[in-house]
Amino acid sequence: MRPSLLDPFFASVQSLSGIGPKVTTLLAKLLGAEGPGAEPRIGQLLFLPPHSIIDRRNRPGIAFAQEGAIVTLEVRIDRHQPAPKGRGNVPHRVFAHDETGEIALVFFHAQQPWLEKAMPVGETIIVSGRMEWFNGRASMVHPDHIASVEDAASLPLVEPVYPLTAGLSPKTLTRAIREALTRIPPLPEWIDQTLLAREQFPSFEQALKTLHQPEDPADIAPESSARRRLAYDEFLAGQLALALVRAKTRKLAGRQLDGDGNLAGQVLEALPYSLTGSQQKAVADIIADLKQPERMLRLLQGDVGSGKTVVGLLAMAHAAEAGSQSALMAPTEVLARQHYATIAPIADKAGLKAALLTGREKGRERQQILDDLKSGAIHIIIGTHALFQEKVEYHDLVLTIIDEQHRFGVHQRLQLTAKGTAPDMLVMTATPIPRTLVLTAFGDMDVSKLTEKPAGRRPITTATIPMERMDELVERMRAAIAEGQKIYWICPLVEESEHVELTSAEERFQSLQPIFGKQIGLIHGRMSGAEKDEAMRAFKSGETRILIATTVIEVGVDVPDATVIVIEHAERFGLAQLHQLRGRVGRGDKPSTCLLLYKRPLGEISRARLQVMRETEDGFRIAEEDLKLRGEGELLGTRQSGTPGFRLASIEAHGDLLEIARKDARLILERDPDLASERGAALRILLYLFGRDEAVRLLRAG
Repeated sequence: MRPSLLDPFFASVQSLSGIGPKVTTLLAKLLGAEGPGAEPRIGQLLFLPPHSIIDRRNRPGIAFAQEGAIVTLEVRIDRHQPAPKGRGNVPHRVFAHDETGEIALVFFHAQQPWLEKAMPVGETIIVSGRMEWFNGRASMVHPDHIASVEDAASLPLVEPVYPLTAGLSPKTLTRAIREALTRIPPLPEWIDQTLLAREQFPSFEQALKTLHQPEDPADIAPESSARRRLAYDEFLAGQLALALVRAKTRKLAGRQLDGDGNLAGQVLEALPYSLTGSQQKAVADIIADLKQPERMLRLLQGDVGSGKTVVGLLAMAHAAEAGSQSALMAPTEVLARQHYATIAPIADKAGLKAALLTGREKGRERQQILDDLKSGAIHIIIGTHALFQEKVEYHDLVLTIIDEQHRFGVHQRLQLTAKGTAPDMLVMTATPIPRTLVLTAFGDMDVSKLTEKPAGRRPITTATIPMERMDELVERMRAAIAEGQKIYWICPLVEESEHVELTSAEERFQSLQPIFGKQIGLIHGRMSGAEKDEAMRAFKSGETRILIATTVIEVGVDVPDATVIVIEHAERFGLAQLHQLRGRVGRGDKPSTCLLLYKRPLGEISRARLQVMRETEDGFRIAEEDLKLRGEGELLGTRQSGTPGFRLASIEAHGDLLEIARKDARLILERDPDLASERGAALRILLYLFGRDEAVRLLRAG
């Protein structure tokens, strides 16, 4: 159970004064409270950092106030000029002065009695707001603050500015956060004392107060001690959760898988090429892991086309030598079928039976596969989530390979572990992930990298072309097709939408069909599985020569004789995605080209992205650049995918703390694996606070 000490953090925002159902809905949207009817909690509100500051310490006097500046003025009220009766569009004006000049305070749809009470004629008051000048006259429309001189001390001089959502007023949000701050109970300290002193971190409570009640703009800067403290807390919660998953996963004792190398040897003989150096090393590391009694947890990173599938197949052959089964799970049906097409013939030559299980196998065929899995007749099963969700019974599953891990986040990994199924786990990704991100999302894993391309792969020439030169591009395509080449043409959307002026796949197909006739095909995510298969088959066999596609083909589609890829509106794609798409060509022995079609004018980030694409094919360098340009939240395919979208920490600003948190988490669990000590109890509170309940459950499950 969550300690009652934390109840104030998990109370609904509706328990704050002035927050009704309507504002709650707006806050749910702002704070990303998931699921229909999900109520945002006070803790989520407190973890919303301000993005900037309004400094009201600027008191220049009326005459010296700059246009557009936020100023605080001490003025004497001269007279009120109410709006004429029935003229709602005319404002109520209040005229006032100080020793430097005069000002009009302007209020639309005003409550006259309230204004006259707040600003009595002849009284001196404090007003604060944005200054405007018109024809040499000063005015302030709807001042942010109005206070008597006696109450001036209560006026916030430095005010945080928060992100907002339509319909939510800054005043309502700020008031809610201020009240939430008064509810924070003192919490036990979970950070190591030496680190606290070295980094000069304030307490957790003090850090939150400084963040939301800053006295100086420097208080909310990423490098401030308050912000670094909170960033460290968030990193530590994440790293501790990953370390617990790792410890639990290792504890679910794996099995020592001993093999004689016979089947793996037959697979190698069946391959039309020899392994690269890094493939050989990865295979050696994986087989060494499989031979250990502890469970394997390994991430295999390899650029598009670096030969991850073969490494996976050799691992599965080793599992079969030990008399057991393996499962390969892909994020989409297209990719699962692709893996099956690559693996089954090679496995067959080595005497291994591979089968495919997705949502599309039905009836008797499906039942046969399920029976063969249960009896152990199938050595390798390839499929989508269906492999783990349905009533699929294995004879003896010892190795799970998950492809494109970033679409299958930490939470799902926790679920697999929590089920008590303890197969060795190999995770493969073609999205090169920078080292810092590997630590946040996969800190519980050992990492292997495939750094070379397989033999025979040619470099890809990348060029950028503005949309205005479309006619020229179409001519080049005619020439390429006449030479027998195949072309991918990627569009960002499936169909025309009024909101976004991007050329949709269907529209582009219709505009090119009159020129290329039957040589052009179309594939997108809204087609049925059978339609997609047919479009891919026609392109593979050469019946169609141009395939207009959405990003359906981003992952894993393999047509070795496709040599040109055109990416339309390339400026709208992230670097990682552009790199993935480019990897669809350059798979055979012919020179290949990637053409990035963009619309002018280009923004700074878009220009930088296209430049990086022209300069390098190194996926790891591209990933590092992408991190610089975009930030970590989006890099792994946005926040929804179970990857850590940090609220208080930023990898760019606080990367140094991530390393410390990782070492700290490992050290803690070595000394206190059940978090039973005094500091351990405080760390459990930290895990709950940052929503890492699954990790606490793992502790309880022992």
